Amino acid sequence: MTDFTYDGLPGRIVFGAGAAHTRLAGELDLLGAQRILLIATDTEGDLATRLCTPFADRIVSTFSHVRPHVPVEVAELARKVATDSGADLVLSVGGGSTTGTAKAVALTTRLPVVAIPTTYAGSEVTPVWGMTDHGRKTTGTDGRVLPKTVVYDPDLTVSLPVELSVASALNAVAHCVEAFWAPRRSPVSSAVAEDGIRHLAAGLDTLAASPTVTPAREELLLGAYLAGSAFAVAGSGLHHKICHVLGGAFDLPHAQTHAIVLPYVLAYNAPNATEATNRISRALGRPDTVTALRELGAGLGGPAGLRELGVTEADIDTVVGDITAIAPADNPTPVTDEGVRSILRGAWAGSDSVETAR
Repeated sequence: MTDFTYDGLPGRIVFGAGAAHTRLAGELDLLGAQRILLIATDTEGDLATRLCTPFADRIVSTFSHVRPHVPVEVAELARKVATDSGADLVLSVGGGSTTGTAKAVALTTRLPVVAIPTTYAGSEVTPVWGMTDHGRKTTGTDGRVLPKTVVYDPDLTVSLPVELSVASALNAVAHCVEAFWAPRRSPVSSAVAEDGIRHLAAGLDTLAASPTVTPAREELLLGAYLAGSAFAVAGSGLHHKICHVLGGAFDLPHAQTHAIVLPYVLAYNAPNATEATNRISRALGRPDTVTALRELGAGLGGPAGLRELGVTEADIDTVVGDITAIAPADNPTPVTDEGVRSILRGAWAGSDSVETAR
């Protein structure tokens, strides 16, 4: 029997079509919330207002200045709003950046968070926070930022455009893939990760043909929950280190960056991570995992390479050292400057070849 330690994370999950409309007020009552700070972007504003109608008198302030990668100045402003309004709970309605802003508030105020995700980010079930200051993204782990309750409602993701849905779902796949070799991996987290990939792949397979069908969205949202759960306990590895540095340095969209980079990191690690690769292959139902992941993204309209996000080839060398400095020591394939450079060059070009230096 393999020896391992598994820290199960606390948190209440409410999952079901329509749950955000029918069960949210009751969940807030369970937490005794009377003065709620609502965090939602302008894009999600109408949705958030409708969801909050039953308890509108308890919304003491709304914060909409959400930005990707949670700039420090945005975090400080949101914290000030929470303090000045006397909020006793933070309600997050939106994607990963919105959840991240709520976490930034909770980190210093200790206010409980209730999250309603509208993408497949998975961060709503992790104790991981991240903020960006002058182009450098810093992440950490703290139980204070883990939402108390997450309400998963597949109906809220039906309107998410297919291209963004694909990128967000592949971001969730990245959480699962990395959980197989992350520092705190265990048989439990690996089992959760494998099942997460299976649900995500099933949802992606039907997404293009049926983007507004709830069952496909249920598969994707369940997969995202499992992905976040696996990542939360297993920790982050080389893939996430690369994407965090890229996102902070060049202000790249989070989900698309993960979707592009993932196949190249997998190709780098695969020769020294046979068991993980076999399990990923089994979950995807494809023998060639690297090609399968590339085709999932490209075939459904995702960006082919980092160049499509505005990264120049000259940018690559500016971040190699930052990535190597924080790369996990136990990565399946030892991390070198040349190895990172080759991953980035492949991801930048979106090349058919995923051969990388080791």
